[in-house]
Amino acid sequence: MSGHSKWSTIKRQKGANDAKRGALFTKVAREIMVAARAGGGDPDANFRLRLAMDKARAVNMPLDNIKRAIERAAGAGEGEQYEEIAYEGYGPGGVAILVEAATDNRNRTASDIRSMFAKAGGQLAGSGAVAWQFEPRGLISIPAEGRDADEIALTAIDAGAADVDTSDPSVIEVYTEPADLERVRIAIEAGGIAVESAESTMIAKSTVALDAHRARQNLRLIETLEDLDDVQRVTANFDIPEDVFAEVAG
Repeated sequence: MSGHSKWSTIKRQKGANDAKRGALFTKVAREIMVAARAGGGDPDANFRLRLAMDKARAVNMPLDNIKRAIERAAGAGEGEQYEEIAYEGYGPGGVAILVEAATDNRNRTASDIRSMFAKAGGQLAGSGAVAWQFEPRGLISIPAEGRDADEIALTAIDAGAADVDTSDPSVIEVYTEPADLERVRIAIEAGGIAVESAESTMIAKSTVALDAHRARQNLRLIETLEDLDDVQRVTANFDIPEDVFAEVAG
């Protein structure tokens, strides 16, 4: 999962320096609303909502904003009605890209995403074109903080983790089957290990190697897509060359 690990590192770096705090709150609020509308407004009975609320707290979203998003979702038929849609396409060099969105206007969102792919030298594809190249996973991030990575890996595997990535010196990434995410998180925390975040994600089954030019093109496309309010998450299957990784993550 080296490709996904590199991308996660870049995402954390970008998030730490992201000045577009309002846009980030908008995305998280939509995630909370979709989760609450699908499974109810009680986080104790709605695991997906609990994950969304954890994400909101991780980005310092005010509690009032979180409550407001849940209340708006509870007001059936009132306000915006967001639906989840996955768009699939190819970036420069044939990179498979999966775009997950929460939108109240699928025509607008499809048009915006299609335009961005075209401008970047890629193309939006039909349903099923690239989704088979990705699989859902639970992802638990644990701050390394001088901890024994091997010990944490053993604890996670004993708890039922599917894989553990210790290649990043700042964070240890624990991957689980989607249904095992909450159980593994609880077991890890019960072992006295602090968890930075736990979320559902998508990872590429395999990655494709690109030269530096193509990698930068795809990174620009992904960043442009992520700037859309409607877009919740973008996943791609390319491995980032070391020099580009150092340039972007540094």
